[in-house]
Amino acid sequence: MGLPARKLDRRYTYADYRTWPDDERWELIDGVAWNMSPAPSSRHQGILGELHIQVAPYVKGTRCRVFLAPFDVLLPETGSQGEDDVPSVVQPDLTGICDASRITERGCFGAPDWVVEILSPLTLKKDLDSKFALYERNGIREYWVIDPGSRTVHVYRLEASGKYGDPSIMESDARIPCPVGSGIMVNIAEMFAAVGD
Repeated sequence: MGLPARKLDRRYTYADYRTWPDDERWELIDGVAWNMSPAPSSRHQGILGELHIQVAPYVKGTRCRVFLAPFDVLLPETGSQGEDDVPSVVQPDLTGICDASRITERGCFGAPDWVVEILSPLTLKKDLDSKFALYERNGIREYWVIDPGSRTVHVYRLEASGKYGDPSIMESDARIPCPVGSGIMVNIAEMFAAVGD
């Protein structure tokens, strides 16, 4: 399988993105438009659903919120950049935000606290290369990459240097402390059990 289709003819912004048809899903990374793969698989959606079920009840009533894709996260290049000029708009599978000022009618403006991507053959390179660099550069505190094939979760945490350190690779018998909410432990075995073998 190849990479998702990209528009490389010019640099795009959120102003362009908002004009594209509603039945097409795109992401912008540094002005490059990436066509999202077809609808996620039932396995992907099962994992995402179980993760949301585990986390959502514990953030209710706190200052943190979690959002499922499609949910736009706009990552400006500078603090003064207007919404229409933003060249990076992504839709992580799950987004955790604890700063209410970042939540807008259209999504999230600025770095959320936590993003989760579930790998698929069509998004693997983008998630591990382009999005990794984008999330690190924008100071997203924690980035989880869920690999359904190996049933592992790679947890990248931002270090004092502003870079992600080596990932903690969590296997199916582990519980991971969730970076949003207080005292939430994500049960990986339950997350993968939701989709069977």
